[in-house]
Amino acid sequence: MRYLTFAMAKGRLAKDSLKLFEQIGITCEEMKDKDTRKLIFTNEELGMRFFLAKPSDVPTYVEYGAADIGIVGKDTILEEGRNLYEVMDLGLGKCRMCVCGPESAKELLSRNEIIRVATKYPNIAKDYFTNKKNQTVEIIKLNGSVELAPIVGLSEVIVDIVETGSTLKENGLMVLEEVCPLSARVVVNQVSLRMQHERIRDFLTKLGSVLNN
Repeated sequence: MRYLTFAMAKGRLAKDSLKLFEQIGITCEEMKDKDTRKLIFTNEELGMRFFLAKPSDVPTYVEYGAADIGIVGKDTILEEGRNLYEVMDLGLGKCRMCVCGPESAKELLSRNEIIRVATKYPNIAKDYFTNKKNQTVEIIKLNGSVELAPIVGLSEVIVDIVETGSTLKENGLMVLEEVCPLSARVVVNQVSLRMQHERIRDFLTKLGSVLNN
């Protein structure tokens, strides 16, 4: 039997997802070993394989069929824009993608002025300002703490993930607009959904029943 292969976003999301999987009888003890150097973990009995990947790579593995199923945040799905099916919201890691900045930037947003936006998520930011707001912006891609950008004058606002908002507050920034809610999602390869339809449907049905309890 062919393996059903799962790509999981490294970190807390993978741990939380595995806990969910255990509730429907899918276990992978090897993955719990903190010292392991292994990249791929298998459960021969269930015919399943799991591997951990950088979150931004998960949609790529799924689109190209290296994984049948991926577990990854909605932010990554939107940013990567890959060709795949998003089939379930796991409700894990809930947060929001927001436009943030100092209070003074509120007016610039309401007047639709040309502003600079710093972000780790250029595609999400571009889509929001271009398609939803029809506002012309210059997007500056950063990899580190984006909160710094408005403070040092690199940008007027930032687009970033907000969980509690405490980092923003500490730096004199606030949420100005909400772009979209975020949480962990299950994504499926388009061919796998046809070829492995029964197994994938079975997995999703069981997972869904745990989530609805």
